Amino acid sequence: MGGTEIYLRSLLAALARIDGENEYFVFTNRETGSLAPAAANFHDAPQNVRAANRPSRILFEQLRLPGAAGRLRCDVLLNPGFTCPLFAPCPNVTIFHDLQHVRHPEYFRWFDLPAWRFLLWAAARRSRALIAVSEATRDDLSRHYGVDAAVVRHGVDPELFYIAGRRQPEPFVLCLSTLHPHKNLDRLVRAYAALGRRDYRLVIAGLRGFHTSQLENLIHSLGPAEDVRLTGWLDRAEILELLRTAAACIQPSEFEGFGLPVLEAMAAGAPLACSDIPPFREIVGDSGIPMFDPLNEDALRRALRLLLESPPDMTKARQRAREFSWDAAARETLAVLKRAADKPRR
Repeated sequence: MGGTEIYLRSLLAALARIDGENEYFVFTNRETGSLAPAAANFHDAPQNVRAANRPSRILFEQLRLPGAAGRLRCDVLLNPGFTCPLFAPCPNVTIFHDLQHVRHPEYFRWFDLPAWRFLLWAAARRSRALIAVSEATRDDLSRHYGVDAAVVRHGVDPELFYIAGRRQPEPFVLCLSTLHPHKNLDRLVRAYAALGRRDYRLVIAGLRGFHTSQLENLIHSLGPAEDVRLTGWLDRAEILELLRTAAACIQPSEFEGFGLPVLEAMAAGAPLACSDIPPFREIVGDSGIPMFDPLNEDALRRALRLLLESPPDMTKARQRAREFSWDAAARETLAVLKRAADKPRR
């Protein structure tokens, strides 16, 4: 699941580090395998459902997951990705990464939108507590659903700070991104082609999403396809190696809920430019990272040129990245879970 999977794995590992008191049961589908950290109080609870079949997964969450949670006598259920079982036997705490389906419904397939609209609205109303990954997402929850949420920002992998001291830049610009329309990759590819820097490749690393075929067609229409590399899904070690060797990183998204690739590039000390959107502003703070209008292709091209000809000093950005900790995110998440478990039902 890209960034959501990184988020969940990192959060669970941090919860295992900070909490040896509570018992955790990690419900997984048939494709995922083990997600539970190697700690005595963490247990895998595999379920007989395939996540690749979305209707089956949704029905399982609504009809069978409540029974599984009830049999284990769970005190609270943490739902890490937007939806929750609406008739759970215990309080729900649901994490909202964004409200893209409300803000940009044009990026969704018409037959997916009704389910997204109902299930996320219902999760927001039925959950005992909500967690938003940014102030921007919290504001959207308040504006569109009339509910409040605790803001728990992502952390950053400590390994990235070690990478900063071992960087060996090679001639490519890196964009870590799933190939979805809101990632603004068409404009990025056109801006890169207009820059005319054949001495630097563009590497877009991430899952092949809904926009893959359109992006591939654009790349082939603009020039030599080998100048732009679409890696597809990569394991974590490969992503870290790309961050270690990239000459620079660019994140041109039109919309995000948080922006983990921005934070990771900052921690790794890779020269970075990113789009000027609220979640990215929350992350970069006053670290001096250059930001650009994601809807302006010329601004994107100028940002690329800046990265290659006069890259920003990343010292303040690395310091800023140290303010984001997975252990802190785990402590704040655990506090929300405890409050939800103790709070009387409305």
